[in-house]
Amino acid sequence: MKPISSYPVIACENVAETAGFYIDYFAFRPVFESDWYVHLRSASVETVNLAIMDCRHETIPEGYRKPVQGLLINFEIDDVDGEYDRVKSAGLPILQPLRSEDFGQRHFITRDPAGVMVDVIKVIPPGTEFAAQYRDGGAG
Repeated sequence: MKPISSYPVIACENVAETAGFYIDYFAFRPVFESDWYVHLRSASVETVNLAIMDCRHETIPEGYRKPVQGLLINFEIDDVDGEYDRVKSAGLPILQPLRSEDFGQRHFITRDPAGVMVDVIKVIPPGTEFAAQYRDGGAG
């Protein structure tokens, strides 16, 4: 298989509210909208896409028509400190306050209306313990 694209689809019961969250707070724009499915694209990076879908829609196989659980979406950015201040000022829930991790990330975690965790990350140099675990110079 040679994929030409890949993006997460958030299955939820509140399509418009969840799509609005990504539009309002993370600069996505809709490229397709219906009452059961919204395809979003980053306003600044065309290859970053995300879709929101009604979990009860008939295209989802029976037995799987449930809201998403346990999903964490990562957004890597340059100014995580500024983004943290903006998100916090906007009143979004902060599940994990801003902090630097020895494995090479400075990040915080919020959540969308569907309960999906959103991890906003700036890659930083890893601590000595983790540096050797990166392949091909993949850290920062």
